[in-house]
Amino acid sequence: MLARVQSALLQGIDALGCEVEVDLDEVGLEKQTVVGLPDAAVRESIQRVTAAVTNGGYPFPKGKLLVNLAPADMRKEGPVYDLPIAVGLLVAQGLVPEGGGLDHRKYLFAGELALDGRLRPIKGAIALATLAAERGLEGVVLPAENGVEAAVASNLPGQKPLEIFGVRSLSEVVGLITGHLEREPLPPTDVAGLIADAPAPIDFAEVKGQEAVKRALTVAATGGHNILMLGPAGTGKTMMARALPGILPPLSPEEAITITRVYSAAGRLPPGQGLIRERPVRTPHHTASSASIVGGGAIPKPGEISLAHHGILFMDELPEFSRNVLETLRQPVEDRRVTITRVQGSIEFPTDFMLVAAMNPTPKGDVAPGEVGRREMERYVGRISGPMLERIDIHTEAPRVPWDELSSAPKGTGTSAMREQVLAARDRQDRRQGKGRINANLSGKQLDELAPMGDSARMLLGEAIRSLNLSARAYDKIRRVGRSIADLAGIEEIAPEHIAEAVGYRLLDRKL
Repeated sequence: MLARVQSALLQGIDALGCEVEVDLDEVGLEKQTVVGLPDAAVRESIQRVTAAVTNGGYPFPKGKLLVNLAPADMRKEGPVYDLPIAVGLLVAQGLVPEGGGLDHRKYLFAGELALDGRLRPIKGAIALATLAAERGLEGVVLPAENGVEAAVASNLPGQKPLEIFGVRSLSEVVGLITGHLEREPLPPTDVAGLIADAPAPIDFAEVKGQEAVKRALTVAATGGHNILMLGPAGTGKTMMARALPGILPPLSPEEAITITRVYSAAGRLPPGQGLIRERPVRTPHHTASSASIVGGGAIPKPGEISLAHHGILFMDELPEFSRNVLETLRQPVEDRRVTITRVQGSIEFPTDFMLVAAMNPTPKGDVAPGEVGRREMERYVGRISGPMLERIDIHTEAPRVPWDELSSAPKGTGTSAMREQVLAARDRQDRRQGKGRINANLSGKQLDELAPMGDSARMLLGEAIRSLNLSARAYDKIRRVGRSIADLAGIEEIAPEHIAEAVGYRLLDRKL
């Protein structure tokens, strides 16, 4: 007898349909086979399913058992197919009569089985629920730990509402199909409400001094610009990077769901948390490999730059990262996406993040006086290639804080004031450029139209390009940053003072 059960496979952060076909021939020689490009974990599913079925009190059939995972030309990985194989096996034996409960043909099943029939959580539950809605299925049956996550995608605009069932064991699944267990789907998640309740990060008011750096971070947050803070150890660079999400606009529901899909596909979603509510801040160590930063693996998984999507990638002590890692960042920083190619095909991950970098002027943490110190600094900064530095819009200096300011009570600019400026400037961008189109992503052609300059501002920019020998990329970076500074001032035309401030943020262009 043949049974078919709907499941899914993960490709990047998206789910693709996978039909699990279970064919049972009880008069043939006893043999169990799984086909359809399974990996080792999928081939081992038969042993887990055998134990879970028999320990659950159901008979395991004698004879020939063939499991096919279609489409057969795409590699399948992980234990996600345990539950659909078990359901298909019980249906093929006629042990699960249809008509009493939910129709297994109209639901998507996924889950890892323990040997006693319990269900363990899986990756990519939110992507599986989205796929079920797109394919017009009635719902999803998956482990209870993944229920809250899947419920996030149970009632998205423009998609059919889904029934999400979070179950704890194979016997509960059988009860749902037969009707012996009451159907109680999980309620849809209030995505907007969860985002509004997200806790606040560090307040900039806690950072003593560094008003110039706070101004630069306000400009960076306004246009979504990459920024590099240069200064001695202990000047608050890391603290300010962690406080930066507090002045960025709150996540939209669409952004929160996309981030959650990335974290779920990578297996990084915190237990019991169905939605990423805050802009992520990723802080990889400088010993991290290219694969961990960019993503990779035989079947590619998201790296740190994708986990920072719609958030911040903070790279402390930037020159200490390997040259190979820094060079692999160049394309994702510019294109806001990364494509990883393997024999099985190419997978694209989103990488729309703000790069926030920090560095000491020398490996010792500070600059020695005189020519020796200057050369030591040049050698240290020289570990970062010119093309990589050009892709960072803003370079700003974080000097040591004087003792009298360090020992006094905090009295500088706080997060609330900075956020108010950023939100007002972002509102101007939305009205001018369209919702979500930030200044950092404007092309040269769009800058010609949306970043007008008067003659005096244009002359000042031209003089800066010639005197500093800046590239065409730096020219556009200055215009983008100037556009953000003008937005903070509430002015449509970029003025000379806006260009002067933007050129002042090309600190390392002047030092090299």
